[in-house]
Amino acid sequence: MPGKILVADDEEEIVEFIKTALEREGYSVLTASHGSRLTAIIKTNKPDLLILDVLLPGIDGYSLSLQLAQDDTTKDLPVIIMTALPASKTLFDKFEQVKLFLTKPFEIEVLMNKVKEIVIT
Repeated sequence: MPGKILVADDEEEIVEFIKTALEREGYSVLTASHGSRLTAIIKTNKPDLLILDVLLPGIDGYSLSLQLAQDDTTKDLPVIIMTALPASKTLFDKFEQVKLFLTKPFEIEVLMNKVKEIVIT
């Protein structure tokens, strides 16, 4: 059974780029473009990994990470953070579930290698 990955970014081109690369490797991919729905999507679909943009409408990646870390049902969900704001990296240092911090633009190979480490296909 392939891993299930949720990609959350408000830039449709980035979502499609990542989704295509993941599906090519056999992963099941869910997408979201608005932060306020993410918690419900995560609890309903139970992804194996969340790839999360820092700046989303509705809720930012930091606030969402804080919510996930404080909830027993989501605290162990691994997260890969993406952002065009490299200075925000230190905000996420305290979250054990953050496995990678990517600054946009990023190399898709770096993302895919980390996904393969985290999620078994």
